[in-house]
Amino acid sequence: MNRRQMIVRTTAATIGLGLAGCAAMNSNAQPRTKKVLFFTKSSNYEHAVIKRTNGQPSFAEKILADLGPKHGIDFTFSKDGSLFSPEYLAQFDALFFYTTGDLTTSGTDKQPPMTPAGKVAFLDAVKNGKGFIGMHSASDTFHTNEPGGFDTRNRTARYRDYGDEADPYVRMLGAEFIIHGEQQVGKMQVADGAFPGLKGAGTDFAFKEEWYSMKDFSKDLHVILVQDTAGMTGKPYQRPSYPATWARMHGKGRVFYTSMGHREDVWDPNTPASFKRENSTEISETYQKHILGGIKWALGLAPGDAKPQPVKP
Repeated sequence: MNRRQMIVRTTAATIGLGLAGCAAMNSNAQPRTKKVLFFTKSSNYEHAVIKRTNGQPSFAEKILADLGPKHGIDFTFSKDGSLFSPEYLAQFDALFFYTTGDLTTSGTDKQPPMTPAGKVAFLDAVKNGKGFIGMHSASDTFHTNEPGGFDTRNRTARYRDYGDEADPYVRMLGAEFIIHGEQQVGKMQVADGAFPGLKGAGTDFAFKEEWYSMKDFSKDLHVILVQDTAGMTGKPYQRPSYPATWARMHGKGRVFYTSMGHREDVWDPNTPASFKRENSTEISETYQKHILGGIKWALGLAPGDAKPQPVKP
């Protein structure tokens, strides 16, 4: 697969961008379309929702390609880490990661990796004002003190907190993935129901998902959703409730992360027939509103609080 094939653009969004340019010539110009890079390189495990088959867009790419033009967002879809440079990143308003492992190695998916300079350029871009959205395995990325190509399932420092000594990516994101147990119905407690995308979500909601156990939380997280561990089965969840979705400021950049998003039927109930549907349309609507709210907040299109707040299980 060549570089041209690895980058997929939403045609409708591109047309919308052109129309926006024409509209800017008159006094009734519409707001500029925001550009977001959805980056899905998998140097470790590649999730089904972001896997491309026979050159076709992944499940998640199709969902975002449909949602983007409806909300003034132009998504670029890429797995090519070699493109990361200050010049390449300058064209985007926000960067959206669904990734795994050390992205400076080719790893599992064999897609071109970032250079070390590319990683620095990316982190600097966020610090200097680009938005960042991390979904699910974005927290299973750039683990602290793990060599490139290392199988994260065999991590020796799995439960250690590194604090200020953690990988710069972990400190930007706000925490790091430890482990997950078997998929099960779990409850999200809503800590900030006023955050974009959570209107109508109530005080909590529950569905079946692959739930991440997390560690090494930054002290300045604005917690949005809390993983309620009461009644959950499996060793990873035999612990007090902990943050699962949050916002924080990284320099001038707005950072949003949610641990959810593993299962196709969380994204959309109209999943392939081969996938067992166990979550309702209502859950998918809640999830899509939630991630759109986070994306819009990271882009500065929606107001939301990022002031540090304690966990409220």
